[in-house]
This record gives sequence, structure tokens and C-alpha cells, in this order.
Amino acid sequence: MAYPLRQIVQYFHSFWWRLIAIALCAHLVIAQSEAADPSPKRGGTLEFAVLVEPDNYDCYANISFAFLHPIAPHYSTLLKFDAANYPQIVGDLAESWNISADRRTYSFKLRPNVLFHDGSKMTAADVKMSYERLIHPPPGVVSARRVDYAAISAIDTPDPLTVVFHLDWPDAAMLANFASPWNCIYSAAKLAADPQFPKANVLGTGPFVFVERAKGQYWRGRRWDKYFQPGKPYLDGYQADFITGPAVMAAYKSGRIQAEFRGVTPVQRDELVAALGDRIQISESPWLSELLVVFNTKRPPFDDARVRRALSLAIDRWGAAEKLQNTTFLKYVGGLMRPGSSMATPEAELVTIPGFGHDIAAAREEAKRLLAEAGVHDLKLTIAVRDIPMPHYAGADLLSESWGAVGVTVTQDRRNIWDWQSIIDAGKFDVALDFSGDFYDDPTIQATKYVSQVLSPVDYSGSTDQFLDALFIGQAVTTDRLERTKIVRDFERHALIEADTVPLLWWNRIVATSAKLKGWNITPSHFIGQDLTDVWLDQ
Repeated sequence: MAYPLRQIVQYFHSFWWRLIAIALCAHLVIAQSEAADPSPKRGGTLEFAVLVEPDNYDCYANISFAFLHPIAPHYSTLLKFDAANYPQIVGDLAESWNISADRRTYSFKLRPNVLFHDGSKMTAADVKMSYERLIHPPPGVVSARRVDYAAISAIDTPDPLTVVFHLDWPDAAMLANFASPWNCIYSAAKLAADPQFPKANVLGTGPFVFVERAKGQYWRGRRWDKYFQPGKPYLDGYQADFITGPAVMAAYKSGRIQAEFRGVTPVQRDELVAALGDRIQISESPWLSELLVVFNTKRPPFDDARVRRALSLAIDRWGAAEKLQNTTFLKYVGGLMRPGSSMATPEAELVTIPGFGHDIAAAREEAKRLLAEAGVHDLKLTIAVRDIPMPHYAGADLLSESWGAVGVTVTQDRRNIWDWQSIIDAGKFDVALDFSGDFYDDPTIQATKYVSQVLSPVDYSGSTDQFLDALFIGQAVTTDRLERTKIVRDFERHALIEADTVPLLWWNRIVATSAKLKGWNITPSHFIGQDLTDVWLDQ
């Protein structure tokens, strides 16, 4: 790598390591949690809605719920989050694990009875090759989250049921990353024959076997009778229907679907409760998702920080949160970390950052001054928007209104998510309305949208900021919480002042499920708990 990542890491490792003394040894053996109901019933097919259809089947390349909801039930991961006790981590393929005192060695003992859906035995070799593909993707393979595993320098397999990860530096988020729902374990034999195999094929060790996909209609899976957890899954199978808009509400009301696991708006919630009464169950949680505004720093005038900062200043975040929370997912004003989470910046500090103050009139005057100082007049720009009405249309409308207030002419270019991604990857945009959706509150995970693209392929601004990159590495190797929080605060302030990418609003999650649906639990992440292992129908 041309960029001196190792040198930065070594510097921060030595510097911060002098500030903290780590004497932690964890040996965790956690059994898979039982379903909440003591008497789950077997049988039945769960039918649920998915608003967008997946474009390919590779877990490592994808970032959207549209991929994970239909496909997650086919795969297993090393660890996973226990949705009933979130954020507790439990074993999935791993039945136990051990972390060394210096947090640089993670050893996993695998379950002995795991089979892929073609009948072949899963071993440590499959885990090793899967993670090597995740960390060092071969040519043509996309690994959207590879920066999260940069600390891993070697993977050993001393026997078929043991896999050992060696880290060059301790990573505070590593255990959570081993529980990532995106880290599907693939067959080493299939990957050796074709590194692109997962892109067009589905072969996992999860609770459900892939049956078929009817393009534009549905995705089907059936119970894997040789699943490694005895007696599970409870369902005979599931069907994910690719429907959107009014069709989703109609499907709820007719009883055709039992859920749409991403979320409904407050208006839709009230409509379903009025129509279905006690036949519908409502769950609600703050959401580990946000809309992001991404400026193309390779394209003038967005290569000028004054222009980017002006456009962030012009956004009425607080007014919009008050207005939109009653009709959309959009509810909370926040910075890098989810509002209310343990490392989120307190409001008293957040409002001192440009674009996050309460006085929108003063902010917009400053925005006009910065645009004039940068020599930018009668600015016209186009926002690339995902064609997912909720909440992307509301977010784009907010930007159009806010920027219009400082004399900017805005056009919206609404594209399906795959065309949107192609435009963004090619850098053919002015401003992109992006999102960040994660599975765990941790700055290493949340910050990947802000660091340089050489470290993270999901930074779409095209910027290179070595100071941010150094702070990113610094917080990642720091396990002292207070010191880490300080670094994250410095990272956040710098990132939001430079404004290559800025948060718009954070979301609130409301999920409606049939009263017949049992064993599913809401979490702050719509990526967690979607393997359907513990779900059953009370028919």
C-alpha cells in the first residue's frame, strides 16, 4: 500500500499504549440463547416484505438491508449479536473463544457438527479463507468493510476446529466485528475454484437453504434439516416478497405478510394499528442509521471546504427533526455517533460545530458569507438520491429547501440503489445523499464513511485527509474509554468542519409484526437478528 498505514498505526500504537495499561483476559463460553417463548411451535412459512431487490449475493460487497434481509438466513458467522439481549455477543459457528491479555490474539473453537448446504463439512479452513477474502479481496472482489479488519496480520488453523487471528495492534472494536452480520462464512473449496462464487451463488451453513429467486417477485428459503442447532429453525421456510409503497400496507392488512423488518413510518404505524388492532404488534427503538450528505471533493466548487461548510451550515437540522419525526424515520440531530449512545457528543458540545447550532438564521448568513468568500454565486447542483422514498426523498427535499434558502438551485436525480451506486463509484455526482447503517455503536465502525478512500471504500467523497486517518487509527488502538472518547471528539470536530461528508439526521425505528410472529426482537440495527433461527409462527 502506498499510503503509510503501518507507520501511522505503529506511531499511535506506541503513543497511546504508553497512556494505558491493559491487563484484560477474556475467556467466554456463551451458549446460544433460547427463544423467548418456552414452547415455540414448528412449522409454517414466514412471509415478509423487502422494499428493494438484491443486485448480487456477495455478503462482503453489500451494505444494504435489501441484501441482508432475504439472504442472511442462508449463512452463519463466527459470532453474532443476541437480539433478545442486544448488544450481548454469543457464538454462532464458534462455540467458545479466547482473547489474549494484550488483545492481539483471538482464538476460536468451532462447532464440530457444521455442514454446508451441499453436505460438505465446514472447518477452520473455510473460516480462514473467508476472512482472507474479506481482508485482502482478490482482483475484482469488493470488500466494503475491509478497513475494519486492517489490524489482522495472520490467521492460523492449528487443527480443523480451531482458528486463530493475530493482530498487529489491539483493536477496540474487533470482538464486535467478529459478530458482524456481513461476515458470511463461505466454502473454501468454492472460493479456491472461483473467488467470485458468492456473487452469483448461495451456499452457506445457516438455518435455511436457498430454494429460488423469482426476479421482481420473491426470494424463498426452506429449513436446513442438518442445521447445527438441534431442533432449529422452527419455520418450515420463508418467503421475502419484493414489494414497496402501498403494496406493503395492503399486504399487512390482508395478512399476506407478517413483517417488513426495516421499519414503518409513524403514519403507517397508526394506520396499521387502526386497521388490525391486536392482530399487529409494534416495536420501537432509536435506530443505528442516519442520512449522510456527501460532497464530491474531486469536483469544483466542492473541492473548497468553505463551500462544503456553507452548505452544511444552511441545513436546518433541528427544525427538520421537529417537523419530520411525526411522518418519517428522521428524528434525531447528531454527529458521528448515534444520539443517546454512550460515546455520542452531548448537545451542548455538538451545537458549537458549524451546521449543528440552533440559530439557523445566523448559520445561513454565515453560509452566504462563505459562498461569497469562495467566489461562488448562483450555485447549481444535483443531488444523487437513492430511489427509496422513506426516508431518502424526505432528506433530499430537506436539502433542496435548505440550500434554496441561501440561493442555491437544486435538482434531484433519483436512481435505483444499484444505478446510484454505479454513479457514486464512478465519481459522477455533485452531492450524494448517502446513509450509514451499522450493527453496533462503535466509532471504528461508524467512522468508515469519513476516512480516506484508500482506507475505506465506503468513503464516497474522494477526499484524502491524513489527519483524520491518523485519528481513526489512534482511537481504534486505544482501549482506554476516556482517552478513546477524546480522540473520537477530535475526529468528529475536524471531520464536520472540513465537511467532506456530514450527517443529516439520525433515524427512529418502528417495526410492525403480526401478533402471530414470535421469537423476533427489535434492536437499534435493522441488520441484526435476521437469520430467523429463533423465529416461529403461533398459528
